[in-house]
Amino acid sequence: MPVVTQTLTRLPALVPPTVDLPPRAAALRAEVREFVAQERAAGLWSPRADVWLSGWDERFTRELGKRGWLGMTIPEEYGGHGASPLDRYVVTEELLAAGAPVAAHWIADRQIGPSLMRFGTEAQRRKFLPGIAAGEVYFGIGMSEPDSGSDLASVRTRAEQVEGGWELTGTKVWTSGAHHAHAFFALARSAPRDDAHRHAGLSQFIVELDSPGVTIRPILLLTGAHHFNEVILDRVFVPDAMVLGEVGSGWHQVTSELAFERSGPERFLSTFPLLVALVGELARGAVDTGTRRDLGGLVARVWTLRRMSLAIAGALESGQAPDLAAAVVKDLGTRYENEVIDAARLLVAIPPDPGAESGYARLLADAVLHAPGFTLRGGTNEVLRGIVARGLGLR
Repeated sequence: MPVVTQTLTRLPALVPPTVDLPPRAAALRAEVREFVAQERAAGLWSPRADVWLSGWDERFTRELGKRGWLGMTIPEEYGGHGASPLDRYVVTEELLAAGAPVAAHWIADRQIGPSLMRFGTEAQRRKFLPGIAAGEVYFGIGMSEPDSGSDLASVRTRAEQVEGGWELTGTKVWTSGAHHAHAFFALARSAPRDDAHRHAGLSQFIVELDSPGVTIRPILLLTGAHHFNEVILDRVFVPDAMVLGEVGSGWHQVTSELAFERSGPERFLSTFPLLVALVGELARGAVDTGTRRDLGGLVARVWTLRRMSLAIAGALESGQAPDLAAAVVKDLGTRYENEVIDAARLLVAIPPDPGAESGYARLLADAVLHAPGFTLRGGTNEVLRGIVARGLGLR
């Protein structure tokens, strides 16, 4: 019988090598926990699910700024603190785990600051970074459009060059916090679309949201809460000084931002306060073997996702752009968040109650009502799997 040999192609690693937090992280973590405990003891806020979208609290954000916990990776010359992405990771995961109201600064701190450091001009950095680090300047992201959600190459917002700058016309949707934000990064087509090169001809612009021609309309959640928005741009003038990076390099810039957007702990910790509450409720009585197994599986998976996410933070610290790994974390993490909700509904006989002030019923209600967006925002899971397949050379 002939011997069949098969040559296996070595696939790239899905996730960078694991990293450990530096020794200084323990002291920083203890400091953040003490601050969070003081805030809660004072009754200033109650834990919620999905706080990085829904927990808009400018007072809390300014308090973080005073303590040096915003703009941590921004150099000191721009008002930041010159810390590492791993230091920032410690702060963000503690705040998310506590269900603290972090939405006001989230986008600016997570991706606007790093993008300005990478692509912004000196004047742009001086204008925005000190306010971001202080918790006083808020940003949104203008990527998605009607019929152009995860397919960013199909955006139809136009940027036409005029004297001294550009005029932007188009519509952006699902723009978190635009009704509060001072500005957003808008992806627009600055050159006619070429179907053979769909990613060419795109540019990014810094649009100040109080500019003439900007209209912001709310997109309400099932609860009636207002986090998302439709932003309509009607010949909005953007001076040349507010072009981000190079004209025509928008696709490269946007995809580099997505590593920050997709890989952080918010992609698997949105429902962590509910998981903590679930453990607390189960601890009140006898727990059978099956329930222990289910709960143990959830805890083991959140720990694994954390290690993966932390590895990406380490890669970002070393200057890498782990886009593929970020897509993996976002896909696995957002599915996990929904599984926490399923377990919370099945294992504890407390129904969700959006009218409750706090506690298990309110956490469950928040999580259930926000769950439809988990696998959509930041790129749908179907699109992310396509990115992973392409990165592995499978398509």
